[in-house]
Amino acid sequence: MAKFKNGFSQSCSFCGKPAAATRRLIAGPNDIFICDQCIAVCQTVLDEEKTTPQPIQLSEVPTPKEFKEYLDQYVVGQDYAKKALSVAVYNHYKRMSLPTRTDRSNDDIQIEKSNILLMGPTGSGKTLLAKTLAQKLKVPFAIADATTLTEAGYVGEDVENVLLKLINAANGNIAAAERGIIFIDEIDKISRRSENVSITRDVSGEGVQQALLKIIEGTRASVPPQGGRKHPNQELIDIDTTNILFICGGAFVGLEKIVEARIHQHTMGFGADVDAFSDEQRCELLNQTNPDDLVKFGLIPELIGRFPVNVALKELTREDLVRILTEPRNAITKQFQASFALDNVELEFTSEAINAIADLACSQKTGARGLRSIVEKLLLDSMYEAPSISGAKKLLITQDMVHKKHNPAISLIGEQKTA
Repeated sequence: MAKFKNGFSQSCSFCGKPAAATRRLIAGPNDIFICDQCIAVCQTVLDEEKTTPQPIQLSEVPTPKEFKEYLDQYVVGQDYAKKALSVAVYNHYKRMSLPTRTDRSNDDIQIEKSNILLMGPTGSGKTLLAKTLAQKLKVPFAIADATTLTEAGYVGEDVENVLLKLINAANGNIAAAERGIIFIDEIDKISRRSENVSITRDVSGEGVQQALLKIIEGTRASVPPQGGRKHPNQELIDIDTTNILFICGGAFVGLEKIVEARIHQHTMGFGADVDAFSDEQRCELLNQTNPDDLVKFGLIPELIGRFPVNVALKELTREDLVRILTEPRNAITKQFQASFALDNVELEFTSEAINAIADLACSQKTGARGLRSIVEKLLLDSMYEAPSISGAKKLLITQDMVHKKHNPAISLIGEQKTA
């Protein structure tokens, strides 16, 4: 057991200074001693090593096929989107594996960052795809909402607050945050009001797009540690965004009409009925989006150029929703079964009940996001009653229960706990 030595006869084996009233020695084996000041220096060195970024080894980065296989475990459908994302993320971290050279000559090839733009209806899995990729890579991940951002100096959040979310996700480790992933949702909601350059202040649309340019491309940004707006003489956190991967998502409602009009501009009005696109047609059109279409939609050309990878997601079908309820590793039914198991309840869904839940989600047009809400309401009474009933219990969810013809709570079997 190491002990403190306050006597002055011993000296530190590291710095050689003797013990003193302000210098305490800790004894080790074989009469080895270290003073508290040397311990503090060692702790500082260890802390610096933790925050010093280590070069990424290409062998440590999963291949695109491995990315795709991992995504298949959590995300149903969207095969093209998963393949495109897997390649883009692999290329991004492959780029980061290149050694950093300060003496880079003009002949050296510099691989630019490939940020990703996801286009798809609500509930199609945009956020889940980005979150699952970060989970596979074990890097910090942050979600930001573009609609809350405003141009610097106006009421709302500055764009640097997006970086603060990532720093918080990395528990304050700046080096880890500089290799993380940021997902900016609702990017289509900050489109400018018209294709022409605005002559008035568009602080929540075009102004935000302009403010996002630098941090998305790569720069050293200064972030307020408590969020909010910057103030003079405020201590700021410096972070380099060069290796942060930005994934932006949005529904882009109406973009398919712009693409269709461009493709069929020479058909003298005999093109497809733009108000009657099937989901397959809409996805196919969005995958043919070019920068001019996005400019007409309301994104500025400078921002479009920073998202070379554009991926369209399909609207989920009824069959997809059924699979989402049961197949993924984190399927909704599996989550509720695990939750009920903690209360000693065996939860089971009939296949007819699963189909009925999927039908409800389709009628509400909320996609996968609406499935949890439906199941939560369905099981509310059961979750209320289950902890109060002793013994083993079983809850079977049927189609009639989904259609509210029977209350699921009455299927709980057991004796009521007595006071």
